[in-house]
Amino acid sequence: MAQGSERSLEMLAAALEKERRGHEFYKEAVEKCSNELGKEIFRILMAEEGVHVQRVRDIYGALESGKAWTSEWQKHRVVNEDLEKVCRERAARLGAMVKPDSGDLEALDVGVGMEQAAINFYLEQEPKAVDALEKLFITQMVAEERSHLRALEDLKLFFTNPESWHTEMERHGLDGA
Repeated sequence: MAQGSERSLEMLAAALEKERRGHEFYKEAVEKCSNELGKEIFRILMAEEGVHVQRVRDIYGALESGKAWTSEWQKHRVVNEDLEKVCRERAARLGAMVKPDSGDLEALDVGVGMEQAAINFYLEQEPKAVDALEKLFITQMVAEERSHLRALEDLKLFFTNPESWHTEMERHGLDGA
């Protein structure tokens, strides 16, 4: 096995563990969350982490069997390309009906930490990648993890400071005006 493939397999093994932990964490967060908005966002994150797990498994299996990087992983697509937008739409729709508790806020903090760690992990791998498809995979994973992070941060702002959240939404509406 080529040295680059071994490095890729090590990276993918670590990525698989991170993505599995993320999937399990969001699964538990759905069960424990006290409000429907949080449950919905955690469900979406759980599903997207599941897509990540499947991608990584497919790539790992192919490389382990001696194949080269392929674009096959791209068939596993996340449903929400812009999770932050989804979060904002749901928050605006549900508004005052949402009452988070301290456990919900704690889950958001843990999720933020996990997503930032995943971003950092993939960014550390990027300069080591030699295959163009591996670089594309890493770029895609970073973009999706950043979307998760922004959605969690946005949801936390909505839960902790709705007035500021609404001001932020109005500012987005005035961009370019």
